[in-house]
Amino acid sequence: MQDPLIIARVNRKALEKMLDHYSIDQLNKIPEGFKNNLIWNIAHVIVTQQLLVYKLSGLPMMVSDQMVDLYKKGTKPERNVTVEEVAEIKELLFTTLDKTEKDLSDDVFKSYNEYTTSAGFVLTSAQNALTFNDYHEGLHLGYAMALRKLL
Repeated sequence: MQDPLIIARVNRKALEKMLDHYSIDQLNKIPEGFKNNLIWNIAHVIVTQQLLVYKLSGLPMMVSDQMVDLYKKGTKPERNVTVEEVAEIKELLFTTLDKTEKDLSDDVFKSYNEYTTSAGFVLTSAQNALTFNDYHEGLHLGYAMALRKLL
């Protein structure tokens, strides 16, 4: 079975290509019939991984509270994202995974607050969360692929 971080890196490389290929206006555009845009989906997967793996483990996240408030479940774009914010999101695509990989190697995930996802999955450990996170990121990669066809 593939390591969840390998799968996450493949998904995020596809998302990174979208960041590189589309203009700031295209990243911010919400097509008719949609509630969000490309950049929201990309930032949302970063925030969700941090919440599921780190916050539920009682560990500090690499994302700010402001970023969480903008991109957590149940949010939608409220304003256009700047070029500087896109650069930060692009950097976080892989630095968050690099830190997770190091933290797994260093065995820092000692406890976990059990969490049932809106899809009904019960997460009981950081490893469970990483596996579920691949499912979640795959869904949002699919949304992003659909959105880009309307830009």
